Amino acid sequence: MNENQLYLEEAIRWKMKFLRKPSMAERMSKGVQSKINARIPAKVHKAITESIKKMVEATLLGSNLTTFDKKTGTLSLREKDELAQKTIAQYQKAAAVEGIGTGAGGIFLGLADFPLLLGIKMKCLFELASIYGYDIKEKEERMFLLYIFQLAFSGEAHRKEIFRMIEHWETEKREIDWLAFQQEYRDYLDLVKLFQLVPGFGAVIGGTANYKLLGHLGETARHVFHMRLIHETAGY
Repeated sequence: MNENQLYLEEAIRWKMKFLRKPSMAERMSKGVQSKINARIPAKVHKAITESIKKMVEATLLGSNLTTFDKKTGTLSLREKDELAQKTIAQYQKAAAVEGIGTGAGGIFLGLADFPLLLGIKMKCLFELASIYGYDIKEKEERMFLLYIFQLAFSGEAHRKEIFRMIEHWETEKREIDWLAFQQEYRDYLDLVKLFQLVPGFGAVIGGTANYKLLGHLGETARHVFHMRLIHETAGY
């Protein structure tokens, strides 16, 4: 069995675990959040959606100034993967530091964590895409990164739909549904990040939560890029 086949099998095992049925607690949490969303007026959803859309678009424009400048075209998939894992670890540390800093300030600095963490996540995705050989200057590649982002931070039903689109990217690619994007992302983070706003607890929770969130995003991206790269280069 060659290297590509090993990574593909690893990615398939990850996919099965990733798309597993949610736990009882996860289903209850999603149910509560769905009820809350249903009570929020449409004009409020629209305002939040537009705000997050502009924030993400601004982050995407700024994230092209990536510090990653190494040529990886001659590297094997294993070498790219090792470099990707080191990159994820670096961004996890940066996110943890940011979470500790904003979490220690209570509600006002805690609210500032959202755009700061978003920027760290996007920059991490940009560097991972570059490591695996994708040109982040192309609009379609930036859109692909947003779909990886959604895959990492979505509930069960939306996650399955996003996964299907990623697996058939060449035929399924489409513009972002910004309303679904903001609702899924917000719901995913609500329970995790709420306690970061509480003085005294915020620093510890903020640092730990951010570290885990970056790790989750990084692992999701790593396996998605493995599958995409293997399908493109080896035809599996």
